[in-house]
Amino acid sequence: MAEPVALVALVLDAAFGWPGNIYRRIGHPVGLFACVIEAGERRWNDPERREAARRMLGVVLVVLLLGGVIGVTLAIECLLRAIWGAHAWIFIGALAWPALAQRSLYDHVRPIAISLSRGEGIGARRGVAMIVGRDVEALDAAGIARAAIESLAESFCDGIAAPLFWLLVGGLPGVWAYKAINTADSLIGHREPRWRAFGWAAARLDDVLNLIPARLGGVILCLAGGGGWRVLWRDHARHASPNAGWTEAAMAGVLGLRLAGPVSYDGALHDKPWIGDGRIEACADDVFRALRVYVRACVLLALIAAGIVWGMG
Repeated sequence: MAEPVALVALVLDAAFGWPGNIYRRIGHPVGLFACVIEAGERRWNDPERREAARRMLGVVLVVLLLGGVIGVTLAIECLLRAIWGAHAWIFIGALAWPALAQRSLYDHVRPIAISLSRGEGIGARRGVAMIVGRDVEALDAAGIARAAIESLAESFCDGIAAPLFWLLVGGLPGVWAYKAINTADSLIGHREPRWRAFGWAAARLDDVLNLIPARLGGVILCLAGGGGWRVLWRDHARHASPNAGWTEAAMAGVLGLRLAGPVSYDGALHDKPWIGDGRIEACADDVFRALRVYVRACVLLALIAAGIVWGMG
């Protein structure tokens, strides 16, 4: 029988998320990745170096990061199998658990919807500031709702669908290699002059690793929401990312909203295209609807993982 490692990780994450008391004591594994990446960036991303040299050093950092993560996780997996034999999958699943973010994403977005429903703009704005990188001070209630929904849709890929995909494909090394690259992309994979060359490898590899999961995630959101197909196929390419547009377009189509559009970062307005052709005036009810679609999509992912395990058994 195939080992239900992914199911263990999904169940633990859905039940507990990443508990606050554990986080306060030992942090989260991606924090270790962040320390390595930031140390490499400080040491090697010298603006006095030529762009080609900085790009090559960024490649070196990615290779070292991947080599370390894959080597350590392979060693841990081999050790667990040597000690626990046929029961090692339980412990491997537990070690994959922190790579998923079903519960934590839900727990971040739901309070935003509650604050909006109560007319508590300050609380809603504070909540959305924790999950988006845009300027939130000037957002009205509709802007806050759209930002929360966009983050939920986009994070469905890199927080759940992609880690699960790479867990199924590559086991413990696969899922943590993905999280390492995704963390690197979030820290250095930017287009600003400081990071454009050094973060090139992290950004491009993250694009490759999300290529299949993003498209599967968009399809699953449409299945979970019972529609949205026309907007998914038409508007997915309107996003600057080659991958994020799939889940965002799917959610826009399912909810009948327009997402994305003009947005401000660090005081500068970016005239991004709209995704979807529905209402602009999103509200708390739309955020609650998005959460229900999200929960159904997570259930569908669990059923797919169970089907794969059963089919390989």
